[in-house]
Amino acid sequence: MNKFIRRYVGDKNFYRMLIALIIPLVIQQGITNFVSLLDNVMVGGLGTEPMSAVAIMNQLMFVFNLLLFGGLSGASIFGAQFYGKGDFEGMKQAFRVKMIFGVIATAVGIGIFIFWGEDLALLFLDNEANKDIDITVTLNYAKDYLKVMLFGLFPFMVVQAYSSTLREAGDTVAPMVASVISIFVNLCLNYVLIFGHFGFPKMGVVGAAVATVIARFIEFFIVVIYAHSNTKKFPFMKGLYRSLYISGSLVKSIMITGMPLMLNELFWSLGSTVINQNYSTRGLDVVAAMNINTTAWNLFCVIMFAMGNAVSILVGQRLGAGDIEGAKDVDRKLIFFNFVMHILIGLLIVFVAPFVPLIYNVEPEVRELATHFLMVAGASLPIHAYVHAAYFTIRSGGKTVVTFLFDCVYMWVITVTLSAILCRFTSLPILACYAIVQFSDIIKLCIAMPMLKSGFWAKNIVNK
Repeated sequence: MNKFIRRYVGDKNFYRMLIALIIPLVIQQGITNFVSLLDNVMVGGLGTEPMSAVAIMNQLMFVFNLLLFGGLSGASIFGAQFYGKGDFEGMKQAFRVKMIFGVIATAVGIGIFIFWGEDLALLFLDNEANKDIDITVTLNYAKDYLKVMLFGLFPFMVVQAYSSTLREAGDTVAPMVASVISIFVNLCLNYVLIFGHFGFPKMGVVGAAVATVIARFIEFFIVVIYAHSNTKKFPFMKGLYRSLYISGSLVKSIMITGMPLMLNELFWSLGSTVINQNYSTRGLDVVAAMNINTTAWNLFCVIMFAMGNAVSILVGQRLGAGDIEGAKDVDRKLIFFNFVMHILIGLLIVFVAPFVPLIYNVEPEVRELATHFLMVAGASLPIHAYVHAAYFTIRSGGKTVVTFLFDCVYMWVITVTLSAILCRFTSLPILACYAIVQFSDIIKLCIAMPMLKSGFWAKNIVNK
């Protein structure tokens, strides 16, 4: 028993360090997702069609967000290890890679949404289950929402590049503060612009989009000004744009390491979108219920998301410093803590599941379906928490090709295929389809456990 505790349970200093790191991330993500829930409720107050329209467009933008995340992640792996090594010039060049990639990705994303956004939205609406519904109404809401949201893509990209770099340097508080201010602005503007309070026009879904864009610009200015005003704390920010020089060898290394990550996030997000599109073939009620489920799930998963960042930072810094055994030890303790914590959180989701949908102005059928979705999500949460931490562990050592196989290829071969077969070619109720898909990650967990135990991922990639 004592050996087990020493291997998987940290001491007070370990948990003090972990809590200091993740609390700002949990607060930031928690407030973000709580406000997202309130936003969802506000838009839901306009009816099922507006809420479904916003949900569809946000699902499509989710693909862009994860593509951006994946593209930045390759440079972030190097950034964390450069910081652990004390190489600030390396951090500066890694940041430049992020910005150049971000500008290109944002331009491509905007172009795709302008030319093909409507066609992509129709994939969720134009099906047999919605043959008795006037999908034009929902589609028009979606188009109006998208036109405004496009203006927020650039500031969103810049914030991701800066915030990830600040976190690599151990500062999780500043990005949190910027995010909290932005979220508060978003919430207030949503209340004012969606429903037309305090003399403002009632703008509906367009108001929700305007509020989001304004909030993103505010976060953009806060993060950028803070980073460049604290060059003593962040020496790599000094003279950052005097040159765009990046060594050829670093570009090559980041591309080799980062390309699988970018492709992983792209195809993973596309896979997630396809899965939701498969669910949507069962009707607009399913789209609305799944939107409620996903929004609530994200709120309860803030610790899981924060732990992924913790694994990247704490394990990555030790790998960069050459402490391979220390990295393995920290990783074991992080994953064990994460798994146990999410058994408790999963039980909490199951308990509150009947109450969450009651805050939405939707049909009783949608509420009932959302309740059952949440119960399934809560029961499967510990599995997803373990797999999530395993993904960031493998990634932290630069094993991005393995990450791609583990995450993206698995999703398309198992999860996407399973959802398509169940939803399109069987008469199983949608709840049964969803439960089978959610619990299919047990296979992924069984793959992850021996991979983590082997320690093959624990590599220093900045001292070659």
